[in-house]
Amino acid sequence: MKQTASPATPPAPPPPRPRSSRAAVVVVLAGLILAAVTIASIGLGARDISPLEVVRIVLHPGAEGYNSDVLWTERIPRTFLGLAVGASLGASGLIMQALTMNPLSEPGVLGVQQGAAMFVVLGILFLDVSGVRGYFWMALTGSAVTAVLVYLIGTRTNAGSSTIGLVLAGVAVAAVMSSLITLLVVRDEAVYAHLRFWSVGQLTGRGQFLDQIVPFAIVGLLLALPLGRTLNLLSLGDETARGLGIRVERARLASAAVAVLLCAAATAAVGPVAFVGLVAAHCARMLVGADHRWSLPFSMVCGAVLLVGADTAGRLVIDHGEIQVSVMTALVGTPFFVWLARRRDLVRM
Repeated sequence: MKQTASPATPPAPPPPRPRSSRAAVVVVLAGLILAAVTIASIGLGARDISPLEVVRIVLHPGAEGYNSDVLWTERIPRTFLGLAVGASLGASGLIMQALTMNPLSEPGVLGVQQGAAMFVVLGILFLDVSGVRGYFWMALTGSAVTAVLVYLIGTRTNAGSSTIGLVLAGVAVAAVMSSLITLLVVRDEAVYAHLRFWSVGQLTGRGQFLDQIVPFAIVGLLLALPLGRTLNLLSLGDETARGLGIRVERARLASAAVAVLLCAAATAAVGPVAFVGLVAAHCARMLVGADHRWSLPFSMVCGAVLLVGADTAGRLVIDHGEIQVSVMTALVGTPFFVWLARRRDLVRM
């Protein structure tokens, strides 16, 4: 009797797109929240400026007055830098999670930001690097080296799974990098004075570097946007992705390079800021689902809202002075990380 061959198992279907009506609602709400956070960041601080006054000054950039000077010299550049840095960290976090299939991945958790900071310190100490552009190239090198190091250690550990292995490797490398930074900086008073504000992660006084760092961030974000389809195919598994025409190694390398570029730009601009990529990536998936063509741009929006919102809150929680944005994001990100580690099945990769 002739036996018929069993049909091949079809590949897993791609992640479903969000329904058009829900997607439209989410897009509108995200736009409104982003606009509200931007206006709040520009108007609130040691000197509160009403939203109508903010709109008037923005529409009439040549207007004179103290409020106008405050907005154009400090608040607006600081806010737009925060938007660029938050979007970069959000996109970088989601790409890292997609490539490693690890819901706990993000530049801060995996130690990539600390590696970038470490190389910036080395550049200042031994190569006489100065300026944000010089910081960027050192941060880019440090991010790439650390990402490779964490991957090699994490995939060869006996932690029971690659997810736990990568997280443990990232935490260990970040701790070593932080200790080395402290050891190097405290031995040189000039370097300590130069880095003590940058190394904690903050937007205070960084608005003046907007034009130097934003071009790198914009290039990274534009390169990230088309990666949604590639990340979807990679999530189906290497064999299926190859069968669909994807050169897996080249796609992974290109995607990792974009994530490292975004992380380096953000770190060079404001210093290491943890948990933004982690929270933004999962918020995006909760809003629009696992399809990276949707979740990737939404992770940029969520990252921008989170960072700028945290920076604004840091100006308001105490009467005099402000709390660094890295401290504010840690207050949100640490409990989220613990919750996610316990309930990571709630968000599908």
